[in-house]
Amino acid sequence: MVFPLRPNSLEPVKSHLRHTGLCLALTFTFSHAAGQRPVVPLWPNGAPGSEARQHEPEKVAGTSVSNIHHPSLLVYLPPKDKASGCAVIVAPGGGHARHAIQHEGYNVGEWLARHGIAAFVLKYRLARDDANPASTPQPYTVDRDALADAQRAIRLVRARAPEWGVNPDAVGIIGFSAGGEVALLAATRGADGRPDATDPIERQNARANFYSLVYPGGLPRTDIVVTKDTPPAFLVCGYGDRQNIAEGLAEFYLKCKRAGASAELHVYAGAGHGFGVRDTDKSPAGAWPARFREWLADRKFLKEP
Repeated sequence: MVFPLRPNSLEPVKSHLRHTGLCLALTFTFSHAAGQRPVVPLWPNGAPGSEARQHEPEKVAGTSVSNIHHPSLLVYLPPKDKASGCAVIVAPGGGHARHAIQHEGYNVGEWLARHGIAAFVLKYRLARDDANPASTPQPYTVDRDALADAQRAIRLVRARAPEWGVNPDAVGIIGFSAGGEVALLAATRGADGRPDATDPIERQNARANFYSLVYPGGLPRTDIVVTKDTPPAFLVCGYGDRQNIAEGLAEFYLKCKRAGASAELHVYAGAGHGFGVRDTDKSPAGAWPARFREWLADRKFLKEP
């Protein structure tokens, strides 16, 4: 909205801004961060079980987003002359209560797109959504709804691979903190497509070609099965993170190795939890995205332009 700054119109402008200043500031911040990128709903007519709530507005608080009832992908495509054909679905963390959408979402998408990788920031449904009253039961679970959103995202990217310049055999997922649990489930519980599905997206398989866990949750789970056919993994955490992550990720690396599944582990001595991607982070941990891209190239998921 543009306000003409005529002398006799300043007071209405001030009055309007007093009432809407915070809303405008938040809208500008998130619009700027997202770069007016295309938003693609995972299910145009509403996610299964969430159809009645699909039109509820999301809750924005600082750099967090919650009240997710219409899961979607925010699309970050690289310039065509830099495109590598690789695609990464980005699952932000936030304790399954919210999405830490800036440093584990928008910033990641922007970095990947600048470096030739198509990125899709996933707003998955939250099992402990902080927009729900504490006294009411949560409508979603990680294993049913967040996983369904991640699998649908993989299928959707494959279905639109020609449009987005993506190699359907180079589609992976990266998850941060709670989003790491979602990525872990998506990587270890891949689902075949249904050839007879009326929805063409459901005909695509939901098996990630690779995955990355960045200081992930979900590691203490006892129902994660890793075999030699599990996709290759790129694992990142900080030495100073809590024990179930710092030691848990090292143990998960060994679990992959013993199963014959490819994995690469980076533990940064000077880092803790939640470093994500920030332009201001000049530490070794802040350079992990470059190591991730090198790993993708080494694993032949990138086609250099």
